[in-house]
Amino acid sequence: MARQLHPSSMRVQEALRALGCASVVRELSESTATSAQAAEAVGATVGQIAKSLVFMAGGRPVMVIASGANRVDVQKLAALTGAPVVKADAETVREVTGFSIGGVPPVGLKSPLQVFLDRDLLRYNEIWAAAGTPRSLFAIAPADLVRITGAVVADVAERRP
Repeated sequence: MARQLHPSSMRVQEALRALGCASVVRELSESTATSAQAAEAVGATVGQIAKSLVFMAGGRPVMVIASGANRVDVQKLAALTGAPVVKADAETVREVTGFSIGGVPPVGLKSPLQVFLDRDLLRYNEIWAAAGTPRSLFAIAPADLVRITGAVVADVAERRP
């Protein structure tokens, strides 16, 4: 008998279905809260982990779906949003998304957000995104994630000299 998904993961699974996406949420016994943990848990590279991060752009929350291998360049994000950008605190993230840091998914959010997707994720055939808890995620093709989130694909990564 299949185990019931955690309510937060079920919310993500239902959102995926409603968006016409066949991805299946997987709950694991090990933590997937960090990109390295998630990559190890599913046998992927850190670059294939799609981390959903919330920033405040001039007081307006926006989401960046970034490759686990990258840090977001807030100056690039500020140029895209037209406002100064700071990372949202944990309370704001939970208030805006309905999820806690470490399990924030790109879908099933409490409030609609403008979404930017790190163009580096397009290198992969399959990426893995959080699914509502620090132990759940789902696989998806990057193009499908762009489609279901309405994301703007952009260069948002810090580039080290």
